[in-house]
Amino acid sequence: MSEQTPVKLADLEDALLFLDAGGDTEAWVCRDTGTVLRHSDEFDEFDPLPADIEDAARYVALPNKRDLDLGKPLALEFARTQLPDCYEQVCAMFSHRGAYARFKDLLDRHDSLDAWHQWEREQTRQALREWCADNSITLAE
Repeated sequence: MSEQTPVKLADLEDALLFLDAGGDTEAWVCRDTGTVLRHSDEFDEFDPLPADIEDAARYVALPNKRDLDLGKPLALEFARTQLPDCYEQVCAMFSHRGAYARFKDLLDRHDSLDAWHQWEREQTRQALREWCADNSITLAE
């Protein structure tokens, strides 16, 4: 295999947002070029995928936030470490639908929304770094 071109962390973050926007979305990292390819059956704005997209030696499918444990587990960890007095309340929230709206309301009431967004961003970047390392993908910060 030829030398890899590093993939930009910002491109991975954007692709993760794309994957979590809903619908039938997929994203891959091209090991050779470092580009992130996106596909959605709902939108025509993306270039056609290469014929060899299934070649695992060249392309790696990007996981979504849930696959990276960046959903409920992340919110619970934030509550446990940053708002310990609210941890049980947050656990209860996440046992029902609509948990994120209630969670964000709680964060707003505790003036912790900015801290959550910063912490979530840092944890997301760390998870993406680990995913790259696990998949032998060179990362450019």
